[in-house]
Amino acid sequence: MAVNKTRTPIGEQNPNERVKNFGEVCLGYTEDEGREEAARCLQCRDAPCVESCPVSIDIPAFILAIKDGDMTRAADVMSRYTNLPAVCGRVCPQETQCEGVCRLGRAKGFEPVAIGKLERLVADRNYSRQSAQKAEGAAENGKIGRVAVVGSGPSGLTVAGDLVKMGYDVTIFEALHAPGGVLMYGIPEFRLPKSIVEHEIRSITNLGVKLVTNAIVGRTITIGEIESGFDACFIGVGAGAPRFQGIPGTALNGVSSASEYLTRINLMRGYEFPDYNTPIKKSKRVVIIGGGNVAMDAARSAMRLGADAVGIIYRRSEAELPARVEEYHHALEEGISFHWLSNPTEYADDGTGSLKGVTCEKMELGEPDASGRRRPVPIPGSEFFIEADTAIEAIGQEANKVLLSACPGLKLNKRGYIEANPDTGETSVQWIFAGGDIVTGAATVILAMGAGKASAMAIDRYVRSRKAQSDDKSGRRTF
Repeated sequence: MAVNKTRTPIGEQNPNERVKNFGEVCLGYTEDEGREEAARCLQCRDAPCVESCPVSIDIPAFILAIKDGDMTRAADVMSRYTNLPAVCGRVCPQETQCEGVCRLGRAKGFEPVAIGKLERLVADRNYSRQSAQKAEGAAENGKIGRVAVVGSGPSGLTVAGDLVKMGYDVTIFEALHAPGGVLMYGIPEFRLPKSIVEHEIRSITNLGVKLVTNAIVGRTITIGEIESGFDACFIGVGAGAPRFQGIPGTALNGVSSASEYLTRINLMRGYEFPDYNTPIKKSKRVVIIGGGNVAMDAARSAMRLGADAVGIIYRRSEAELPARVEEYHHALEEGISFHWLSNPTEYADDGTGSLKGVTCEKMELGEPDASGRRRPVPIPGSEFFIEADTAIEAIGQEANKVLLSACPGLKLNKRGYIEANPDTGETSVQWIFAGGDIVTGAATVILAMGAGKASAMAIDRYVRSRKAQSDDKSGRRTF
């Protein structure tokens, strides 16, 4: 049977309509479309897509189940590897991971299998039939030990879900009023609906995971209290503190970080003011500094909030753009403009303390820097001005200083993040493990999940080893 060269088309909102709303852009596959796309999979025995997946999902197996029309089997396969399938199917960079190594996609003239879209299909269909009942055996949690998880982002949710399935009593401590971390406050509704995140979290708490919100470790609960009440702790708080370039005019009204801007919109529903109490500025001309997914999210959000013009200022060229290809193409379709090889040097004051524009200089690419990419170098005398009443810096985040100051024994690296074993999450404090952006700096959701999965296995080994040692000394065993 011949294999289709191109992917099965998938529905999307029309660009002219979607810029007026925060509804999801991609509409997803129907089951018939999913089966058609699943039929393209070559079912490789030594599937490179599995090797390239940070959580090692058995991709050929769940795709074969879709092809056979057995969505329940497909969901069962995925549940053995991931606690956040609907999230992964929407925001993972599949083009550089599983789909990037797809053997079908390597054949001349063929597109890779749409693995991410198929994962989303399975997760969404599974959630539509899922009951709210707790998993069998959840009442036995705690038989092995108690684990605290600090942060309810992708790494924290993953480690919590994996450990509770192993039989641990797990409590997540979340500083904000709503769980989900970057999944809730960082990624816009049009890419990842909050209802999907809430359902993923509910599936994990239904397993028996306890969730405590408004809990700031180092303020409302101390590290000492966690140490005395739990056998181990996982830190997965992300890197949510804003970072600025620090150029003149940064303190002007109208200049903000992407983390603040997106949190107001996403978690605090600023786009629904006054129905919700968090206002968001009604900007007319907006510039975004940066070229990653966060920059795309901020730019596309600004357009939906009614801006007349939105432009992204990026100091490298299109070829070096770190954002996902899909997000870049969606931004172009929605009318976002790009100022390539440009960098802000000063924010201009309108005379009242508010922003009136941004002075930039043109750049050229020199020798590669530590990242392996060619370093942007300013071109003398190339300054130009962009009118703007809002500037949003999306150049990365920094570590959570409140938590880290409460854990003086934790060794940090030169960038201020927790130093942890990349394979196990082990830190300089024996009973504390860490993973995700608080270790790597800003990265992807799926890499944070991979870190959580690896840490769950390491925590299990650690707790069992400590209890075995304790039993040996007392002459008894408890498990």
